[in-house]
Amino acid sequence: MTVKVYHASMRANVRRNLLDKIDLLLNKIGLPSAFEKHHLVAVKTHFGEEGNTAFVRPVYLRQVVQNVLKTGARAFVTDASTLYRGSRGDAVAHLETAFHHGFTYSTLGAPVVIADGLRSAASVPVDIDGQHYKQVPIAESIALADGLVAVSHFKLHEATGFGGALKNIGMGVAPREGKLSMHSSVSPVVDKNRCTGDALCVQACTFKAIKLVNRKAEINPALCTGCAECLGVCPVQAIGIRWNQAREVLQQRMVEFALGAVNKKDGRCFYLNFVMRVSPGCDCFGMNDAPLVPDLGVFASIDPVAVDQACVDALNAAPGLPGSALKKALAPGTDKIDDVYPGLDYNAQLEHAEKLGLGRRKHDLVSIG
Repeated sequence: MTVKVYHASMRANVRRNLLDKIDLLLNKIGLPSAFEKHHLVAVKTHFGEEGNTAFVRPVYLRQVVQNVLKTGARAFVTDASTLYRGSRGDAVAHLETAFHHGFTYSTLGAPVVIADGLRSAASVPVDIDGQHYKQVPIAESIALADGLVAVSHFKLHEATGFGGALKNIGMGVAPREGKLSMHSSVSPVVDKNRCTGDALCVQACTFKAIKLVNRKAEINPALCTGCAECLGVCPVQAIGIRWNQAREVLQQRMVEFALGAVNKKDGRCFYLNFVMRVSPGCDCFGMNDAPLVPDLGVFASIDPVAVDQACVDALNAAPGLPGSALKKALAPGTDKIDDVYPGLDYNAQLEHAEKLGLGRRKHDLVSIG
């Protein structure tokens, strides 16, 4: 039987707004009957780096939380801290950033929990049957939760092509050691012709892998972890990824962490992708560029592969917005991801996830209006 992905457009009226549509989407994918009173349910999202404004708004998270609470289960809103130095590098800074962005108990109706503990060291080893891993460390609060609702901002990503449900429950559930393992074979490269020697990348590098040599940035591959923080801080885009086989490997490793995240949660995992303010970069950057396409609505499924595939299809079918990071792919039906990140095979995460049995790319798209 083909899996269903449900889609809610951005259209609304006085009788049915977008919050009402979120309720309907969650009903369509079976959330109301999935949880029991003793269940602890992780609502996994991304709180956004300080300065970023493209993340999923708290008002939408509250609607999801309220639907979980109606089942009698207890919900908490969560994310794991980052590998790189930033405003979410430990639980204290992460909570401060979340609160600054409006994610509080009073706005959500549930507590905010940093899933991997104070210094990103709280994890549970989970056995999987992957190509790269047989065991992965999963952030403790995710691993021990009875259920998972992934609320993801669908956008482009400089290392994986796009970020949706798979990235949210893959990269997003890993403690620092897991993120380091995923990124370890990816190395940025400096375009010396573009580099102005402003040293912003030197200051941003947690691992002291960058130094200035003759007023040009130079990366030591022996120290570099490939966290890509330097890509986000360079104002002249002088740093890029040294693309090789590692780009596919990163995506495959990320998906294998997603496999660990859903372990022992059969029938209790749900996925909502918000295809709004589709930025060309990750919400981990302390800014967000202009959206690439108009807001396309919310997609929901019990299958993370199908929901991500549906969002990729919708993105590429949409008209591009002039004045965005798109160079050529403005016409409907053109590949927006390849236009922004040429040569990056973003299908690798979808293919590997399907191979692992996380879901299926083939789906039926059902509109609820």
